[in-house]
Amino acid sequence: MEKPLLVFDDKGIYCAIADVYLDPWKPVDKAIISHGHADHSRWGHKKYITHHSNIPIIKHRLGDIEVSGKEWNETFTINGVKFALHPAGHIIGSSQIRVEYKGEVWVFSGDYKDEDDGVAVPFEPLKCHTFITECTFGLPAFKWQPQKEVFDEINSWWQQNREDGRTSVLFGYSLGKAQRLLKHLDPSIGKIYTHGAIENMTEVLRPQLDLPETTRITRDVKKEEIKGNMVIAPPSAHGSSWIKKMTPYVTGSASGWMTFRGARRRRAIDRGFVLSDHCDWQGLLKSIKATEAEKIICTHGYTDIFSRFLCEQGYDARTVETQFEGERGEMETKKEQHN
Repeated sequence: MEKPLLVFDDKGIYCAIADVYLDPWKPVDKAIISHGHADHSRWGHKKYITHHSNIPIIKHRLGDIEVSGKEWNETFTINGVKFALHPAGHIIGSSQIRVEYKGEVWVFSGDYKDEDDGVAVPFEPLKCHTFITECTFGLPAFKWQPQKEVFDEINSWWQQNREDGRTSVLFGYSLGKAQRLLKHLDPSIGKIYTHGAIENMTEVLRPQLDLPETTRITRDVKKEEIKGNMVIAPPSAHGSSWIKKMTPYVTGSASGWMTFRGARRRRAIDRGFVLSDHCDWQGLLKSIKATEAEKIICTHGYTDIFSRFLCEQGYDARTVETQFEGERGEMETKKEQHN
């Protein structure tokens, strides 16, 4: 029996014919990287291949690396295997990796989102025989509101806090979520301030995005200046001494996990906004159906429940253990946390 085109080993997702890995979690010679989050793009590979819009991100996070960039839908061949990067809609520069050999097609989705957020290039369904999918939010309980409704709530919350003389501190991951928040905040309400980790990543991405003006919070910024305005900060800033400068403040968190009240209580958040850069339950099912794939491999999230449901729907579905972490893997790096 021939080996599958892609296999999962102790380093990552491996294509033996091309001798290349997809989003490996241990150092390898050649890696194709789907996007810039820490659980998918790790330090230590000899050569990186990724979408060109992801290059500034991974260079900012990983330092001096050897990396080459590809365009969307650009086919590149390694030892007879055809590869191409297609939009995943997750965050800016996020790709699905299409792999084809002798007529057999696999697609590794990385992380993906089927709603157009106005920041990332929208998700593009790809026909394939085998689809490797995340299922970070692979439970029926996860059902997202349209993005516009969520941002109307966020801007109304900010307006009310401003009228009450309180600062709005909104938590979101430094890469992806923060820029999505900035893109859709209403700057007519007040000024937007940022934590250093958010500002550093936003500076990297500004050449590619149309974002409102922001002000980095430094020691020179006075508490009185911030009052009533919006502050975008990474989750790691919650409970830190840094946040005391915002008093009096109200906290909010933008995450898919805010679906559950218990998550808000555990994180001691005043207001939760359900906003995710991943698909909800229906989004996953719709996206998988669009691939027309017979075989589905579930890599991270609610893998057991989701794959069992897919099997009941007639798919040949299974789970595989990986080191991908979904939203938990989108946390800022240690270097970013201390900026």
